[in-house]
Order: sequence, then structure tokens, then C-alpha cells
Amino acid sequence: MVQMARSLGLLPERSRAAIDATGLDSRHVSRYFIWRLGARHKFSTYPKLTVVCDLTTHLFLGSHVCIGPCVDSPQFEPTMLQAAENQPIDELLGDKGYDAEHNHALCREQLGIPSTIIAVRRNTNGTRQWPATPYRREMKRSDARIGYGQRWQIESAFSRNKRLFGSALRARTWLMQQWECSLRVLTHNLMLLAAV
Repeated sequence: MVQMARSLGLLPERSRAAIDATGLDSRHVSRYFIWRLGARHKFSTYPKLTVVCDLTTHLFLGSHVCIGPCVDSPQFEPTMLQAAENQPIDELLGDKGYDAEHNHALCREQLGIPSTIIAVRRNTNGTRQWPATPYRREMKRSDARIGYGQRWQIESAFSRNKRLFGSALRARTWLMQQWECSLRVLTHNLMLLAAV
């Protein structure tokens, strides 16, 4: 799919990309219904889709599905490995959920991505200590975060995906929900290719 996009001239030789995750509803229930039930009714788990998105075209370069709510960082490696296999990446943007030295090291040392801009979390103790590790320390410099504002492009891609396909999955079993999420990613890319 990504090779086809590159041959059609939709994708550049190397991408500027962002990584993020979104939750999907596991059943069709209106927000008004949940609001009316209040604290008596809460959905405890939901399918969580993590993608790497090309910022120029909004093509999804890699994806991973897990059960949420959970922290974002563990989904970073499988998603990035898939994305880097599909398309060379020059710069990766990510929010604070992916702030970990091993994520920077994976991109820069193993996958050959020269620039990773991942926002740094605040210290839990409230101090303004600089991170001890080199890549996270680099992110505290203001000039290292130039271009981070374009991370909104992946939010736009998620919004488009949910407007077209809805925010709820039709599948009921976990295996089928994983398949449906993968089909959403594939269909999203096919629709972008068809528009060329």
C-alpha cells in the first residue's frame, strides 16, 4: 500500500510523521445515554488504535491495536517497527505519552530516524530538574522542539477516520475488533489513494 502511494507520487521518499493513539467504542451507545446514566454505567475497556501518520498526506504508515485504557509507551515499539519497515522517516513527533529514553533510542539508533520530537513529561515531584538521559534532555531545549506544532495533523487524520467510519466498532469479539481496526487503517489509506 505504502509502496503504491510512493509510486503514485503521493508519498515523498522520506516522511515527516507523528505517532498517537485513539480509543474506539466497542458498542453503539449514544453519549446522551451514558450521560443520563451518570456514574452508574461506565465502559471500563475499549479497543485502542495506535498509528504512525505521514503529516503531509495523512496516510497511516503503521498501526497497532490493544485494549485500553493503558499507557501509550508500550505500543510505541511495535507501531514504529511496522512504520519504519513501510516507509523511511526523517522526523517523528509524539506527545508526552511516548516520553521515554528507550523510545528515542529505538528511533535514532535502531531505525535510523535522525530527529525525534517527543514532549517531555513534568516531574512528579514538582521540581524543574532536567532529565538525566541525553535524548530527553535534548527535548528540554526550545530549539529542539521546532516543528512540534504540526502534531495536530494526526489528530485531523483520526477525526476524518471517525467521521467517515464512525467511532464505534461493529465487531463484538476481541479478535474481530482487531481485524476491524486493521481494516479501518487499510480503508483509510485506500480512500486517500483513490483521491489521487
